[in-house]
Amino acid sequence: MPDLGKYAVEVLAAYGVTLVLLAGIVALSLYQARRSKRDLNRFEGHDDA
Repeated sequence: MPDLGKYAVEVLAAYGVTLVLLAGIVALSLYQARRSKRDLNRFEGHDDA
Protein backbone atom coordinates (compact mmCIF):
# COMPACT_ATOMS: atom_id res chain seq x y z
CA MET A 1 0.00 0.00 0.00
CA PRO A 2 1.52 3.33 -1.00
CA ASP A 3 1.88 6.06 1.59
CA LEU A 4 -0.92 8.51 0.85
CA GLY A 5 -0.02 10.96 3.57
CA LYS A 6 -2.65 13.24 5.01
CA TYR A 7 -4.99 12.70 2.04
CA ALA A 8 -5.38 8.94 2.56
CA VAL A 9 -9.05 9.17 3.56
CA GLU A 10 -9.97 11.31 0.57
CA VAL A 11 -8.04 9.17 -1.92
CA LEU A 12 -9.45 5.90 -0.58
CA ALA A 13 -12.96 7.38 -0.55
CA ALA A 14 -12.54 8.44 -4.19
CA TYR A 15 -11.41 4.92 -5.11
CA GLY A 16 -14.38 3.46 -3.25
CA VAL A 17 -16.89 5.74 -4.95
CA THR A 18 -15.35 4.98 -8.33
CA LEU A 19 -15.57 1.23 -7.79
CA VAL A 20 -19.20 1.48 -6.67
CA LEU A 21 -20.12 3.59 -9.71
CA LEU A 22 -18.33 1.22 -12.10
CA ALA A 23 -20.09 -1.77 -10.56
CA GLY A 24 -23.40 0.05 -10.96
CA ILE A 25 -22.71 0.81 -14.62
CA VAL A 26 -21.82 -2.82 -15.30
CA ALA A 27 -24.93 -4.07 -13.48
CA LEU A 28 -27.17 -1.63 -15.34
CA SER A 29 -25.63 -2.60 -18.67
CA LEU A 30 -26.18 -6.30 -18.00
CA TYR A 31 -29.77 -5.65 -16.94
CA GLN A 32 -30.51 -3.61 -20.07
CA ALA A 33 -28.87 -6.20 -22.33
CA ARG A 34 -30.98 -9.00 -20.85
CA ARG A 35 -34.13 -6.91 -21.09
CA SER A 36 -33.39 -5.98 -24.70
CA LYS A 37 -32.73 -9.61 -25.62
CA ARG A 38 -35.98 -10.68 -23.96
CA ASP A 39 -37.95 -7.95 -25.76
CA LEU A 40 -36.36 -8.82 -29.11
CA ASN A 41 -37.15 -12.52 -28.66
CA ARG A 42 -40.73 -11.64 -27.74
CA PHE A 43 -41.05 -9.36 -30.80
CA GLU A 44 -39.67 -12.08 -33.09
CA GLY A 45 -42.08 -14.66 -31.66
CA HIS A 46 -39.58 -16.70 -29.64
CA ASP A 47 -41.49 -16.80 -26.36
CA ASP A 48 -39.38 -19.63 -24.90
CA ALA A 49 -36.33 -17.42 -24.16
